[in-house]
Amino acid sequence: METLTTAERNQQKHLEDLERIKEFRLLDDDFMTRCFDGNIECIQLILRIVLNISDLMVTEVRTQVFVENLLNRSVRLDVVAADTEGKVYNIEIQRMDKGAGKKRARYNSSMMDANLLRKGENFDSLPETYVIFITENDVIGKGQAVYQVERYFSGTDELFGDGTHILYVNGAYRGETPIGRLMYDFSCTNPDDMNYDVLADRVRFFKESKEGVLIMCKAIEDMRRAEREEGIKEGLKTTALRMLAAGKYALEEVADITGLSLEDIKKMQTVQRL
Repeated sequence: METLTTAERNQQKHLEDLERIKEFRLLDDDFMTRCFDGNIECIQLILRIVLNISDLMVTEVRTQVFVENLLNRSVRLDVVAADTEGKVYNIEIQRMDKGAGKKRARYNSSMMDANLLRKGENFDSLPETYVIFITENDVIGKGQAVYQVERYFSGTDELFGDGTHILYVNGAYRGETPIGRLMYDFSCTNPDDMNYDVLADRVRFFKESKEGVLIMCKAIEDMRRAEREEGIKEGLKTTALRMLAAGKYALEEVADITGLSLEDIKKMQTVQRL
């Protein structure tokens, strides 16, 4: 069997990456991140359609925003945007149903609130917030295009009005409506078949232009590197757990041998004892 040279292997890998890029959709996390990062036009279009607000004006867009919780679980938000009225939006793209759980939406909303109020500010200064999940499947299961979640006073139709909103957008919904056409675009691999030019142009840039394709190829290589590093780290964790189970090593020795932090080793020991 003929062995490929390093150059030939690299070329083969590059061709495979080009084919992979052709199949990317806006529902794919890494592709979505590149398409939407800093892109006001795309996010503005999405919010206008989902919320049915034709004059909504977005002023800022960020992707993969890390929101830290020093004592408990931190989160990474797919897209965070703000508009001219000071409202703040978190858009989450989820292919897996389990990633769009109701308590995940609740936690995202709470983490946004916790990081939007400066020390000493009055609670009434909290901006209106929206957590919007765009899911590949109909995770709510009632066949609607958009599910809007609001708080109401029990036994009445009166809104509580605390300024928090949660929406689930059914990515499987199709139809000759703005939301139906938008969800089609999210699942579409060919920009020429997309309904909205703003989205099609952005997708076309990353799939067909030399600059965009280079960016995506680098992103794929970064993903490979991250996966390799994660695999190595998981292997080290397995080794650390075995050493802890043996009971022959001090925590400092386990940390030195595996290269993991002493803090991580202590956490692993605590979990192991439960």
